Amino acid sequence: MRIATAHAYDTSIQNLQKRQQDLAESQMQLTSGKRVNSASDDPTAAARAERALASIARGEANKRSLDASRNVMSITESALGDTVDLVQTARETLVAAGNGTYSDGERKALAVKLREIRNQLLSVANRPDGGGGFVFGGQGSATPPFVDSTSGVKFIGQGGETLASSSEKLNLTVDGDLVWLKARSGNGVFTTAQGSNVNTGTANSGSGWITSGTVTAPSQLPYPTPSGGTSPEFSIQFHVSGGVTTYDVLDTTTSPTTVLSSGQPYASGKNIDIAGKGMAVSIAGAPADGDTFAIGESSNSLNIFTSLDNTIAALSQTNAPSSAIQQAINTGMTELDSVLGNIQAARSEVGESLNRMDGIESRIETLKQAAATEKSNAEDLDMTAAISNFQNRQTGYQAALQSYASVQKLSLFQYING
Repeated sequence: MRIATAHAYDTSIQNLQKRQQDLAESQMQLTSGKRVNSASDDPTAAARAERALASIARGEANKRSLDASRNVMSITESALGDTVDLVQTARETLVAAGNGTYSDGERKALAVKLREIRNQLLSVANRPDGGGGFVFGGQGSATPPFVDSTSGVKFIGQGGETLASSSEKLNLTVDGDLVWLKARSGNGVFTTAQGSNVNTGTANSGSGWITSGTVTAPSQLPYPTPSGGTSPEFSIQFHVSGGVTTYDVLDTTTSPTTVLSSGQPYASGKNIDIAGKGMAVSIAGAPADGDTFAIGESSNSLNIFTSLDNTIAALSQTNAPSSAIQQAINTGMTELDSVLGNIQAARSEVGESLNRMDGIESRIETLKQAAATEKSNAEDLDMTAAISNFQNRQTGYQAALQSYASVQKLSLFQYING
């Protein structure tokens, strides 16, 4: 086989270029610290690294959502803590208002204090989240979600919650309507209230007032009412004859009413059992002939602002009957207790969310670390092997240079000249 001089030169140059390219590739890998610098270097490893990179990006997005949610929940927890303090202060004010020796002026001063507490509560309910929204804004509100109108405080936002974009449930708002305006009325099971005098058709004329009542036999309770059913209602009606006071317990759910017990002797402050219904109430004072007191089912409709408004109005009256004052104070304290329970339940839920976020953050970091490890395994360089490979290629390139120099001297003309 005949080998021309030009062929020998071409072969040597191609060998030099190949070794120079390999050396440059090794140098690039050492400089970048990566074995795969482009998809053509190793398509399979590049795909693994891309998937790992996407997983890291998702983890970072979830971490940003977590940080945003944690910030809002921290503000919410602080707001609910302030609310608990304010409600407890309002309750202490009502306890003081129950002092029978207080004058109208002193009770009005306490009403002013309650009004200031109410205003502070409204401010807390409209607390911003620091990002242009409101922590109790429900599904989002560009304006304060609670508005104080002539008919009382109303929630103008959209009920529900706003969630962060994440694989985990992370709140960016709290349902303010549920927290502030949807506490259980009465004692949580049933409600009590002064009725009207059956003889005059006007408000009770005696000095009797009713407590919030207690549950004596849970298995006998007519509440909660089955779906589609009629909520049972009861009434205690008083009779005064010859200086003797008695009462009847009536089921007023339907007409005509059903008598559960009648002609029972009355003693102020003594428990009155609602026969067969698992409930008992206490009525104090001196009810007049025909006075009634109503009992009904509790509902999730207790508005903390309306409750305070009613109590403030009662304490602001002049020459109000002592029974009306006692009834307003007793009802106000019962409602504040219910509101306080609702607020504390919401605060516990927010606190649990903050605790859960610690676990979520740990999981996010673990997944990011796993993805980073996978990315490193797919594309990072083994420096020890790479240095050794670079040195080998450098030696091979030097040898190729020397062999090319030798080939250049092997032409016929150089031999003749030599």
